[in-house]
Amino acid sequence: MTQTINKGALFNASCLALITTAFSFSIRAGILPQLGDSFGLSAEQLGFINSMWFLGFPISMILGGLFYHIVGPANIMRIAFVTHTLGILLTIFADGYTTLLISTLFIGFGNGCTEAACNPLIADMYSGTTLNKMLNRFHMWFPGGIVLGSLVSKFMTDGGFTWQAQVWVMMIPTIAYAVLFFGKAFPKPKVEGATSVSSNFKAMLSPVFIFLFVCMALTAISEFGPQQWVGLIMGSSGASPMLILALTTGVMAVGRFFAGPVVKALGQTGVLLGGAIFAAIGIFLFSTVTGPMAYVAAVIFAIGVCYFWPVMVGAVAQRVPLSGALGMSIIGGVGMFSTAIFQPIIGGWIDASRATQSAAGLAGDALELAAGQETLQKMLLFPGILIVLFIIFFIWQKGSKPVTAAAH
Repeated sequence: MTQTINKGALFNASCLALITTAFSFSIRAGILPQLGDSFGLSAEQLGFINSMWFLGFPISMILGGLFYHIVGPANIMRIAFVTHTLGILLTIFADGYTTLLISTLFIGFGNGCTEAACNPLIADMYSGTTLNKMLNRFHMWFPGGIVLGSLVSKFMTDGGFTWQAQVWVMMIPTIAYAVLFFGKAFPKPKVEGATSVSSNFKAMLSPVFIFLFVCMALTAISEFGPQQWVGLIMGSSGASPMLILALTTGVMAVGRFFAGPVVKALGQTGVLLGGAIFAAIGIFLFSTVTGPMAYVAAVIFAIGVCYFWPVMVGAVAQRVPLSGALGMSIIGGVGMFSTAIFQPIIGGWIDASRATQSAAGLAGDALELAAGQETLQKMLLFPGILIVLFIIFFIWQKGSKPVTAAAH
């Protein structure tokens, strides 16, 4: 007897799994200064811990994309639950730098499994315009979950809760998605038309894909660089770091909800170029303003980065369609991998700037603010390069029409 597929339960479980990913991003950003104090870690060491989140993600995402049709989404989500739980518990009971590195890698691996399983799972359950609507609703929960996690972290920190208590909160959506997935029938994976892995790889050697591959590395660090370090950099600016993160991701969630009309009006290339300009202005303002003006900078920055990820993935789907689901997994993977590489570099910039500013006689909050703002000025390089690249892409693609494909 064929078991009925409960689409609503599977979809809600997928959203809860993405909320776990979002909590792991925002709560970790919120407790970063406390981790540094508790274990006596430098900013560069905190950068390496951050990078494990971004390293585990692409490894499992690409493996999941390759083996989705063999192992199925149920098994991938079982792996996600085990690695999420291990990562959370290892973080809570961490005894130093090495344990924090390993625990964060586990959490990143679980997050990548969630992306690898839930995107195709939703595509297997829905079709046509309903598929586009449900994928958009699913993807909204990453910035939406970051808003929730940022506010939880702020109120728990202000309320005197330990960082361990904040990490325990991550177990709530983890257990919830496991309970919802448990015992459910999953739709049979659809084997992808006539497109084979070999033709996927062949398509990925095209000039457009290689160009987008390079751009994705820069769009990802433009988005995740300032966000992941907001607690450490903005903590001495007179604005609340977690409120900045909540405001940024709140604007992103709303922006993504209305992505369709914006992309229709400006086109993919116009949205990417406009995003790079807004991101550069936002980061520049972050590096110069203090107090309430930091919230204005957050809104401008959020407008800049909110379309980067979905539009880059959409550009691959529509401009290099033969790269298939694997191409979209690879482009997402390079975004996370790039962020993993740059995290310790950003941490090193903060350490070097602290040393320079300290030698100049600054101390306390003034030292932290000056070091943070100098580091943000260096981060301006990422959207600065993107403005040039996206002008080239805008001119290059002006005469070409994207292939109509389902948004992913």
